[in-house]
Amino acid sequence: MEKTSTMKDVARLAGVSVGTVSRVINNEAGIKESTLEKVASAIEALHYIPDAYARGMKTSKTQTIALIVPTIWHPFFAEFAYYVEEGLSKLNYKLLLCNTDGSRKEIEYINMLQQNKVDGIIAITYSPIDDYLASGIPFVSIDRTYVNKEIPCVTSDNYSGGNLAAEKLIEHGCTKLAFLGSHNKTINETKRRRDGFEDYLVQKEKDYVIFDLEEPFTDYDHQLEQFLILNPKIDGIFAINDFTAMTAISLLEKLGKNVPEDVQVIGYDGIKYAKERHYPVTTIKQPLEKMANEAIHILMCILNNQPHEPQVILPITFEEGSSTKIVN
Repeated sequence: MEKTSTMKDVARLAGVSVGTVSRVINNEAGIKESTLEKVASAIEALHYIPDAYARGMKTSKTQTIALIVPTIWHPFFAEFAYYVEEGLSKLNYKLLLCNTDGSRKEIEYINMLQQNKVDGIIAITYSPIDDYLASGIPFVSIDRTYVNKEIPCVTSDNYSGGNLAAEKLIEHGCTKLAFLGSHNKTINETKRRRDGFEDYLVQKEKDYVIFDLEEPFTDYDHQLEQFLILNPKIDGIFAINDFTAMTAISLLEKLGKNVPEDVQVIGYDGIKYAKERHYPVTTIKQPLEKMANEAIHILMCILNNQPHEPQVILPITFEEGSSTKIVN
């Protein structure tokens, strides 16, 4: 078995001290170009891999950011995680993905992250914020704002998105509208999608019905199917996200309804998965990549003691797909 090279081996081959090798690895200033070249050559020749964890113990930084999401199975969270990892990689940071699947596991992750000393956390969370603040780890929230405005948050303009969905369904000729969604007891920005949708319809004096289950639940599809059966006159649907929109389309087809001829459907998110179906879902698009980059930017500002925006609300856009009719 080949012996693993150490920092001492690198120092010996480069003809410098172990301390100098350490300074080079940690990108410290004030090192001669010739010394940098000698150490780099020795590292390459010995195939030396620096111990990132040990280096973090000395510098108080691990170059690791944790991303906490409710479930990686959901296409929105998976795509958002992709953009966060991509953005962090450009800054030479690693991503630690934490898939919580419930508030209890979320708290367990927070405790683990405190012990492993990650540099910061980006989180889509529905647990009490006190657990995060008590951890002392720099923190940026996604899609959830707080009374405490010192807690940075990045979100899209969910209320305007709900408004826009209602407006577009009416423009497309819908008269009996429905909102399809789910929620939990924790207040978060996604609830404003329903608020925006309802407020617009009330203002325009339009008829609508609501399907909005409280989490946790185990039979969402069955209950949604029953709702659609009990409301056969629905001809326009706004779903809280693209995934729910796709579920609704499948159930409507199962019930003998044609989309968009009989029922028009608008989702929310603009995820790649919804665009790659046999026909793409019409949606209110969030700028996912920009949301990820804004969260990273704020976190880096916190880590470097630089000023930053406390809350960033990004604009949404309407993206026409095949689940709504073409309007002349």
